[in-house]
Order: sequence, then structure tokens, then C-alpha cells
Amino acid sequence: MDQFVGQARLEWWANPSVCLEMYDIDVTVTVDAAGEWWASGRHAHALDATQREGWDFLMEMDPYFSVAFPGEDRGGIMVRVVEADDGALTLMQAPDWNGSASVTFDLT
Repeated sequence: MDQFVGQARLEWWANPSVCLEMYDIDVTVTVDAAGEWWASGRHAHALDATQREGWDFLMEMDPYFSVAFPGEDRGGIMVRVVEADDGALTLMQAPDWNGSASVTFDLT
């Protein structure tokens, strides 16, 4: 079993050319012999009020992020992020994510 413990970056891409936000995370990734992996972590730095508002907005809109590991300019693994009440993050690989989501805005 292989493991990576360190920092990574979550990137939220609006389209292939526009990254709306990036968040540094401390992460532990474990990969088994079959290539299946599990990841958990936390934000590397506490989010201020503005960052928290942006994070919550993106998570509500579409909780899929790209993960960039050290040495990568751009993330290549798509993950679905789940945040627990205590701030712990769980990252689940999203191989079937097609880059689209259904989003409805209430502008009233």
C-alpha cells in the first residue's frame, strides 16, 4: 500500500480555461494494490470569512474539484469533496464526472 502525506491544492474550474478558486489542503492519500485510493484532509490554512463564503458557494453549486499535487501546475484528478461539520475533508475520485453539472440559481 502506498501513501502520500503532504500538501495539495483543490482547484474549482468553471471551464477548461477558467479556474475560479484554489484552496491549499493538508492531505493524506492511501493507494491499495488494486489502484483504489482514499484521501482525507483539512484546509492548510483557516479560511477567513470571504474565503469561507466562496468555499460554501462552490461546494453548494458543485462539489467537484481538480486536485494538484506538488510539482503539478494544474490538477488532473477530479474528486468529489465532502466536508464534515468539524472541517475534515473527504476526497472521492470521480472517474465518471463529465465536467457538467445542473445548477439552478434563484435570483429573486
